This record gives sequence, structure tokens and C-alpha cells, in this order.
Amino acid sequence: MKKGCFLITALLVLLAVCCPCAAQDDDMVIVTSFYPMYVFARNVANGIPGVTVVNMADQNVGCLHDYQLQTRDMVTLETADVLIVNGGGMEQFMDKIAQSYGELTVITAGEGIDMLESAHSGHEHDHDHSDEEGCLLNAHVWLDPALAQQEIRSIADGLIKADPEHADAYEANACAYMERIAALDGEIRTLLAPYAGEKIITFHEAFTYFANAYGLEVAGLIEHDSGEEPGTRDLANTCDLVRELGIGALFVEPQYPQKAASTIARETGASVYQLDPVVSGDGEMDSYERAMRENARVFAEAFGK
Repeated sequence: MKKGCFLITALLVLLAVCCPCAAQDDDMVIVTSFYPMYVFARNVANGIPGVTVVNMADQNVGCLHDYQLQTRDMVTLETADVLIVNGGGMEQFMDKIAQSYGELTVITAGEGIDMLESAHSGHEHDHDHSDEEGCLLNAHVWLDPALAQQEIRSIADGLIKADPEHADAYEANACAYMERIAALDGEIRTLLAPYAGEKIITFHEAFTYFANAYGLEVAGLIEHDSGEEPGTRDLANTCDLVRELGIGALFVEPQYPQKAASTIARETGASVYQLDPVVSGDGEMDSYERAMRENARVFAEAFGK
């Protein structure tokens, strides 16, 4: 046996021993790139015998801006039959996967969605999301429930093609889940309808799709350059914008530092609220719905003051 093959075999044995949820040899193993894809795939594959869904990145990683493949990821991919990714340049490590796992079936959940241009286009960022032509994209489409339904549909279609034996089960699960997300969309739309036209300032561009879906306007970003703390001039400009537009709320995310938002709030009197971009969580089947309902509640609370 070659040394490399021996190492991979040893790692797989270690995974099976250390991870009680490790799949059996005859299982259909679905690996997801990060948290929202994991929750969507779990719902589509729910209850199907012999089908296992494993998340590759740790559930507390957040967006995959600077994510580097770990040894455990390579081990996980060795067991995979299907890999589900968001697309839009979110998974910058895909080139390495394509080179190493050329036979792996990849389902791109965001395929066919017309993604917005990133607010950071025109700047040089090694870790920004981009398409095949190098145009920087805002890939956070799952934060619009209508677009999340499109991703769920793409995941289901891909799994039906990869595992036709369970086509009916994937289809039934996907339809039931999409109905739940459609109901969620209706709830949020009703809750936020009175606040249509409200201008918001968020930490970064993750909630642009959410804002567009519910008639809100992202007037500015606290993080002017992706992955970098805003400078003194950027903070001053944002403070001026808050005062000019009479904005009373700033929206931050738990995965990012809140020092800049606190500074702006102190200078302008605006309040700080926390949103969940649904890039980490408990992994439960309804976790996307719970997080999105809470986001809508937070917006309504902020606007209602």
C-alpha cells in the first residue's frame, strides 16, 4: 500500500472511532460546505434510510471568507458521495477540492440565482466572493426566504439525480420544507410591512437580500472593506450618514467585532441590535426558521421605537 493511501485509511479509521455519527460504508454520504447548506440538506434528506448528512466546516465558523481546508475536512470529503455548496464564490477552497476530488458530485445550491454585485467590488480582496469571471458577488442569498426556497429546490434536484432510488422521498421532503419557508416568508412580510422604506445600516452586506425582500433599504455598511475594521474617516462618514438620515438603529452580527458599531452609537445616539446571518447554530431542523423569525422580530423592535 502506498504511504499516502495508508495515511488516508488511518485517518478514516480514526474518524470512525472518534465520531459516533460516522457513516457506514454503504451509506449515501452528503457533505455540506457550511451551516445554512447543512440545515437545508438535513431537511431535504430527513428520514431517508442510508442517507447521512455531514457538515464540513465547524458550525461556528460563520461565513467562509478566509476558511482554509483542515485535515478533518479532507477526511470527511474522502467519505463523501455528494458535496453541497452555496456558490457565488462563497467557497473559495473549491479549486482545491476540484483538483483533489474530481469525481465528487457537487451541487451548487445558488446556481441560477442572479446574485447582486458585492459592495466591495472595485477593491482588492483575496477573500471576497466572486464568480468565474472575477466579479465580486454578494453570495448571502439564503437570507431571503424566497431565494432560500430556490436553493432548497436545487439541492433536492441534485440529490434526486445523484440518488434516484430515493427520488420520491427527497421530493416530498423538499416540498414540505419549501412550504414551511413560504409560510415563514409570509409571516415576515406581514410583520415588516409597516416599516417598508426604512433605511438601515448593517455591519456588512449579508442582509442586503433580506432588506430587498421586505422593502427595506441598506443605506450604509459599518464594515467598508470586507474583513477589516473601519478607519477613523469611515467611522466619521458613517456617523454623518446616521445623523443625516435620522437612523436610530445599527445592526451587527455576532461573528464580527462590535467596537465600531459601539463607537458610532455613542457618537450619534443610535441603538445597536444584533442579527443572525444563519451561519452558525444548533443544527436543528427548524433552526433556519427560528433564526429568521428572530431577525424579523429584531427589525420590528428597532423600527417600532
